Amino acid sequence: MPEPADPAALARELAREGAAGGRTIVAIAGAPGSGKTTLAIRIVEELKLLGIGTATLPMDGFHLSNHVLVDLGRRERKGAIDTFDGVGFVTTLRRAREDRTHVLYVPGFDHGGGEPIAASIAIPPTAAVVVAEGNYLLDASDPWSEVASLVDHAWFVDVDDDLRRRRLVARHVATGKAPEAAVAWVERVDEVNARRIKASSARAERILRVD
Repeated sequence: MPEPADPAALARELAREGAAGGRTIVAIAGAPGSGKTTLAIRIVEELKLLGIGTATLPMDGFHLSNHVLVDLGRRERKGAIDTFDGVGFVTTLRRAREDRTHVLYVPGFDHGGGEPIAASIAIPPTAAVVVAEGNYLLDASDPWSEVASLVDHAWFVDVDDDLRRRRLVARHVATGKAPEAAVAWVERVDEVNARRIKASSARAERILRVD
């Protein structure tokens, strides 16, 4: 059964592990519009209040660029699993797991412009907790299936589907789509992806309810 997502309580759990001197990595997965990114950000904020070194590793930074997607003929279904650099993400996650000597610079994502931004997020050696978040972190296909062996915890964020779709339409409108086009994109692209992502929730250690 899903449990309510309490960022402060989740942060306290992770802080206890992070204070032990190692590095704890948690993967937070969920469908588009589920609130996983917001939850990850709030957990990181709570960890900072607790004095725990922390950083995020967002899967969105590993979107293929729009130029590459056009070349591959995938631009019109951006957000599908093959529109991300999965090998790049897993390789970066492995380095976050193994290397606490160097600062790890990872890509972020410009939601307004719809493009990844290289080396825009720093994971310092002092980051005792790394919060990775993204759509396909629990997917069973290669290379995403490797994520489970590289993280300490795997959580899935669930939310009411109607609320999730409304959020997505509003997000697409805010980034320039006409309302009708936003609705069409959600139905044609986002919902196809959401069905696959939700099926991966069976691989989660915990399912968190966000309302």
